[in-house]
Amino acid sequence: MSIGAKIKELRIEAKLSQMQLAKMIGVSQKAIDYWERNVNEPKASYVIALVKVFDISFDEFFADII
Repeated sequence: MSIGAKIKELRIEAKLSQMQLAKMIGVSQKAIDYWERNVNEPKASYVIALVKVFDISFDEFFADII
């Protein structure tokens, strides 16, 4: 699974729109879209914000990312 697919999966499980997630971590909706489509990857500071929003550990976030 890619980082983008993981972000999308977690976002959908949390019943959040791209815009809602973007506002929660301080990025644009387009940034979320680009991450989910693997156009680019989030910086470490945004990964930290993502695991906090989704209330998971880094190990859980990166567990099935290849």
